[in-house]
Amino acid sequence: MNEAGKNLPRDTFLYLLAIISLITVAVGFGMAAFNYIDYYFPDPATDYYRCAGFLGRCLSNYESPIRQAMAMLIVVFPVFLWVSRFLRKDVEGHPEKRELKIRKWLLNLTLFAAALVIIGDFVTVVSNFLQGELTTRFILKALTIFFISGSAFYYYLAQLKERRTGWLAPSRVEGLSWLIIAVVVWAVAWGFVVIGSPFEQRERRFDERRVSDLQTIQSQLIYYWQRKGLLPEDLSKLEDSISGFFVPLDPQTGQPYEYSREDGKLKFKLCAAFSGSVLGEGSRVVPKPVPPKGEVYDSWQHEAGRYCFDRTIDPELYPKIK
Repeated sequence: MNEAGKNLPRDTFLYLLAIISLITVAVGFGMAAFNYIDYYFPDPATDYYRCAGFLGRCLSNYESPIRQAMAMLIVVFPVFLWVSRFLRKDVEGHPEKRELKIRKWLLNLTLFAAALVIIGDFVTVVSNFLQGELTTRFILKALTIFFISGSAFYYYLAQLKERRTGWLAPSRVEGLSWLIIAVVVWAVAWGFVVIGSPFEQRERRFDERRVSDLQTIQSQLIYYWQRKGLLPEDLSKLEDSISGFFVPLDPQTGQPYEYSREDGKLKFKLCAAFSGSVLGEGSRVVPKPVPPKGEVYDSWQHEAGRYCFDRTIDPELYPKIK
């Protein structure tokens, strides 16, 4: 056997890189697809409390995993394409490398793993069907897993068998390759549709900070009322050098938030200038549950621009501190 046919360290590294990048791309695509499905096809049985949290926004539950999945695909998928193309050209130029042990081991291992996933996918589908849980969301997730594992199984089986005609012919494999590229590009592009561009993400982070600041100010106003029985004239009255509380400012402009007493006793208003709107977000999922006794879910949905939140303190929920 000549030098080209030996199991060189370079070959071992490249085949390992190909398999690791394949797994990373599969995980990234699965994460993206699953979160898109969860966002557009919520399940009332499991998502009942999904939108009861911060800002009342269902999207906030999916932004982080979608961003992570997009990053994995943007960085790793080109690496996988390059390594796969390089190895394919290398084998075509050195036919004796088809017999490399590392190549056969990893190709067969990939086929074995893909076959197990496909079998497990069908078992799960049948099991859920028997339990009456064959929902649209579940079917789409099952199809996603089948597409990922089936594509990997077909692609690497074609490399292992190397048939020139039939259903494993190179032309069919190339067609599958272009389909996979198109699907991955769609997964990344749709991520920008769902969560917005990096600029929109930054503006959204500022809005979330503004809401967090207003929530903090509201809590301090309620605590002030509980101790003194009235609302302060302005927010500076809330500052306390002992506790270390200082009224936060707008994170983008550095300007103070607007505050006004409506009746001097129980009603007040907090205002801020927001970059975007979150009115109506969360409507994809069932209504929020009734809060536990003694707790209140305040609405912090807002329009873009200056928006005010009218609040009224309930003395029964927030009794005075004696």
